[in-house]
Amino acid sequence: MPGYRINRQMTAFGEHVRGWRMVLGLTAQQVSERADISRDTLRKIERGDPTVSFGAVAQVLRALGVLDQIVDAVDPLSTDIGRLRAGNLTKRRAR
Repeated sequence: MPGYRINRQMTAFGEHVRGWRMVLGLTAQQVSERADISRDTLRKIERGDPTVSFGAVAQVLRALGVLDQIVDAVDPLSTDIGRLRAGNLTKRRAR
């Protein structure tokens, strides 16, 4: 089941987002207002709903103060293999 793995990861991601909100002592209302989204959208993110827009997720991560960490985490140059293959970053297409 290829889709099952992403669903588990989305659920875990949502739980982590909720965890950050709880650790920071923020209510759902506060985070949704800071992220300029509805509480329902925040609820979907915290449940791991994959239909929520990437922009809404990014807004929540920014409101929680962890967006920069997430961006850094996907930087290919932050890994050994990424630095090893850094020359591929200048290519226009992956082949």
